[in-house]
This record gives sequence, structure tokens and C-alpha cells, in this order.
Amino acid sequence: MSEVLELTKELVKRESITPLDEGCQDLVATRLKKLGFAIKHLPFGEVSNLWATYGKGEKTLTLLGHTDVVPTGPIEKWTNDPFEPTERDGLLFGRGAADMKGSVAAFVVAAEEFCKKNPNPNGRLSIMLTSDEEGPAKDGVRKVIKYLTDLGEKIDWCLVGEPTAEKRLGDVIKIGRRGSINGEINIRGIQGHAAYPHNAENPIHTSSEALNEIVALQWPDESGQFPDSVLQVSNIKSGTGAHNVIPGELSLKLNVRYSPSISSQTVIEAVEGILQKHKLNFSAEWEDSGAPFLTTSTTLIDCAIESITNVTGVNEVEQSTAGGTSDGRFIAPTGSEVVEVGPLNASIHKIDEAVSIEELEMLTEIYGKVITKLLT
Repeated sequence: MSEVLELTKELVKRESITPLDEGCQDLVATRLKKLGFAIKHLPFGEVSNLWATYGKGEKTLTLLGHTDVVPTGPIEKWTNDPFEPTERDGLLFGRGAADMKGSVAAFVVAAEEFCKKNPNPNGRLSIMLTSDEEGPAKDGVRKVIKYLTDLGEKIDWCLVGEPTAEKRLGDVIKIGRRGSINGEINIRGIQGHAAYPHNAENPIHTSSEALNEIVALQWPDESGQFPDSVLQVSNIKSGTGAHNVIPGELSLKLNVRYSPSISSQTVIEAVEGILQKHKLNFSAEWEDSGAPFLTTSTTLIDCAIESITNVTGVNEVEQSTAGGTSDGRFIAPTGSEVVEVGPLNASIHKIDEAVSIEELEMLTEIYGKVITKLLT
């Protein structure tokens, strides 16, 4: 069995559903410590975080990943136990195999191979892991980067192992991500009997025109690098469940993935402006879970593309900003170049999540070439 496949299996076996780590980081730390990495465990709240560094020098390359996974969904719908890694048809099945324990294993094996050949690298290699990427992301990289910044640490290049490929390994990398803002709106009316509407105020009725305007909100991207920002309502709740009761409150949850062309404040002002215009009695709570970023410096991008082409033969690598958020959003504001390179994303968060065993080997080689190019 190959090193990266064996380690991926060991990680998948651990039921590290957010915010649990279940010993994944200890397993990685033990291996890295044998190579001479300095190990720091940085727990915040229920979240486990690891910061491991090797070598000295002015420039630092960080390999960033997460050991937590999303819940399995109905286990009976899986072909095999989601936490019993299973090989079938050239794939390794298991929760987290693609998102992103396979990448973490590839990081570690690539680092091991590099360090054995380069006891005195021209720079510093670091690995940062968290168990809070799939969850609120409040006690993970967000706090680790603050801790490191307060110590005067600087990350020059950050390679994130999120699954980015669409059809084959290396066809897509991420050079930026949209920001994300969540809103929870409560619109108040007056509860009453359905037969006596004059004694009540139905918030569903009074808010209908405002809701039509809200769901139509979108903001064009002016950079040419991102999709347009579009508001999505994810939940609406109102009523007691009874046919004869006019509800007294309507609540809705919404999300906007936004480009650098706007800010989270743009979204807040637009939504609340509509509600105020329609004279609704409302309250609103907002959470900005991360600002957008775009890597414009080309050192890491060029290095990643060259490594991909050398290993996979892919000559046209798409540089994308689409998709959800990643922990790269907490690293980019420090001035670091952030690029995401990982396995296929077709099965992530799904039943029977899987990663190609052959592409795991190739991913390890890609990471190894990036490390070597930047630190030797």
C-alpha cells in the first residue's frame, strides 16, 4: 500500500465530524515531529488546531487543510460504512476522502519526502490544520492566524488542499473566493383568528411585496474575475401550523456570496432599505463569515500550474473564483498569496464520497514539486 493511501485511510477511519478532530492532528504531528518539525497544538474552544514548522528563512510556505468532515447523512444509504475506508473501482470511499483528508495525507507525505532530501531548505515549510472548517469557522484558522500575527509570523505563500478539480486532477485551481454574509430577518405582525383578519396583521401578507424585491437583489461583478453576487433565501418560517390562526411573525434566513465589487454593508443596506421602505416592523441579525479575496501575485499561481502540468499533462488550468468559501479567506488579508489545489469535488459532502487512488498519488507529487520549487 502506498504511503498516501495508507495515511488517508487512517484519517478517514476517525469520525471527526465538526468540531471534532478525533486524533487526526496527533497522528499527523507524530509523523512530522520525527522529521524535525516544531509542533504547536493550538486548541480554541472545542476546536483542535495544529501549527507545524520546518526549517528557517525569510519566506514561509504554508500547506493549509482541515481534519473535520461534514455529517454522513443516512448511513444506510452508503454502500459501505462511511468511516470504514473502502477501495472499489480505483477509488477510495469514505467520508472526508476528498474533502479533505486525502489532501492532508498528500501534504504530509510530500513534506516527508521533501524534508528527507532537504535538511536545510531555503525557507520555511509549515502545515496548518484545523477541525473547524466545515462548521462556524470561528475557533479555527480565524483564531490561529490572529495568534500567529500577534507573534509576528508571516505567511508568504499558502497552498490550500480544498477539492478544486472538476473533471480531472489539475483542471481547475482556485485563486480567489467570494465573501459570504448571512442574514436572519424577523418580521412582526399581530397573531389572530383567520375569521377576524381586521383584528390581526398577517406578516406574510404585509411583507410579500418586500420579499419579491429582496429575492430579486443582485449585484454585478465589476472585476471580471468573479460571478455576480446574488441573494438567496434559504429558509422561511411562519405560522402555528393551524389553518385558522393568522401568524404573528415571519422569519427568513438569507445568504449572499459576494464579489469584491460590493461589501457586506452593501447587502445589509439594500435588504434593510427595502424593509424600511415598506414600513415593516422587523429586526435583523447579520453575520459576515468572511471577506472575498483574489490572488493577483503570480509566484504561487505559476508554480502550481507548472507543477500540475508536469505531473498530470493538463496544459489548460482554469483559474477560478467560483464555489463556496474556504479557510484561505483568513490567510489572504495578511498579504499571503493563496492558491487552492485539490482533488475532484464531484462527490464532496455526498453519500459515497470518494477520491481517485491514482490521483492521490499524483496530488502528492504536485504538492512535492510546489514545495521544492519554492523552498530550494
